[in-house]
Amino acid sequence: MTTAPDVRGPFADGVPTGALAVHAPALERFGPLEVVRSAWIGLVIGASVAMGALGRVVRPRGRSVGTCAAEGMVRGFVRLGPTFVKLGQVIASSPGLFPPWLADACLVCLDEVPHFDVAAVRRVIAEDLGHPVSQIFRDFDDAALSAASIAQVHACTLRDGRAAVVKVQRPDIARRMNTDLRIQYVIARLLHHSDVGRRLNLKDVIADLHQQANEELNFALEASRQSRFRTNVSAFGDNPMMTAPDVYFDYCGPRVICMERLFGIPMDDFDEIKRRGIDGELVLRRGAKAWLEAVLVHGPFHGDLHAGNVWVLDDGRTAFLDFGIMGELEPDWRDLAATLLRTFMLEPDYPRVIARARAIGLIPPGVPGTDAELGAQLQFVLEPLAHQAAGTVDLGELVQAALSLLTQFGTVAPRQLLLVAKQFLYLERYVKALAPDYVMVTDVLMLKNVFPAEAEARARQLGVELVA
Repeated sequence: MTTAPDVRGPFADGVPTGALAVHAPALERFGPLEVVRSAWIGLVIGASVAMGALGRVVRPRGRSVGTCAAEGMVRGFVRLGPTFVKLGQVIASSPGLFPPWLADACLVCLDEVPHFDVAAVRRVIAEDLGHPVSQIFRDFDDAALSAASIAQVHACTLRDGRAAVVKVQRPDIARRMNTDLRIQYVIARLLHHSDVGRRLNLKDVIADLHQQANEELNFALEASRQSRFRTNVSAFGDNPMMTAPDVYFDYCGPRVICMERLFGIPMDDFDEIKRRGIDGELVLRRGAKAWLEAVLVHGPFHGDLHAGNVWVLDDGRTAFLDFGIMGELEPDWRDLAATLLRTFMLEPDYPRVIARARAIGLIPPGVPGTDAELGAQLQFVLEPLAHQAAGTVDLGELVQAALSLLTQFGTVAPRQLLLVAKQFLYLERYVKALAPDYVMVTDVLMLKNVFPAEAEARARQLGVELVA
């Protein structure tokens, strides 16, 4: 009888600091590989758009030729693979930034991408952990639980009996993605010379996607962030119903993350949540509180709260999953966000918000008006929202208005702030479906651990308890 080896992956004693650095290759480089790939991309996209438009002519269904062409283009994205699917996901999840016909067509990119061969999965695990899969795990399911643009997930059982999942990176995905991103960037720069290209700002979209994709490709960084986020959720001792999967670092490597397996349903399985008698409002309050504490107190926050990454577990807890995309506001912007929420939810001191905005350069010196005058204008816009339930507030329009205001001031919002804003769009969808009468923006529980004394005082005034 052969004794199972003692599995200790390269991160068993902790992730080396150097492994956490993101080394994104130059986006502007364009060589022979990109030239050949560009020709193929042009052929696939051109044929896909033409076939989509032709389909409208052959089988009219009340849709415009433009809509059918966009749907054809997205089918081309899927054929071209993970990088173009990732671009489609960015467009689909930012409906306020792109025209509806394009954002709607890209919704298909939010579905799973095709799985890759299990032989390649087993090879990557063996190369990273130093042993064949059969020696590492008691059981390993060759059928993937899910697949995404960068990796896919398989269920397994550790040698000690713990149920786990292993996330495995697609072979050669870093080279393939960066090649496609360079091509996308060249196209975006060409489109930037047109009015449509400048309005969509695709050049910056691709540059952000390049940085984001290379962060996601760093599995050491993802595992470290996930572990840190899980610890931070419990920092104040009052989020017992919130969690994230425990990372099993003995079984992790540069392209492999092994973690606790959790069982539950996605946040957007609204019918099942209601069938189980789950209090949707309570789930949302707990989740929003934990996430805001990450943004405003701890630093690193989950940056992709779509339903597949937020689950209601069978044991009643709520879990954040998949930490490939995370953000962290710079201290000045974090302070501004906290000041705005403090003013809106606890103490209506709008001139204080204006003063903080001036201090970080958000309001240029030439803008007329005192802090009190500009604060009064801000209050006029925001105060009515304090009395509206989420079901009647369009956060998408509110986010767009805020970004337009920054543009008017000549200020470019940092990428991390845009990432925060995007998560509010996800939260809006959950609130409208599960608790349309819930007024999230005035729930003082959200700031219990951000401004403890003020939140407690406000709770006493309202006659409510800061518990969930």
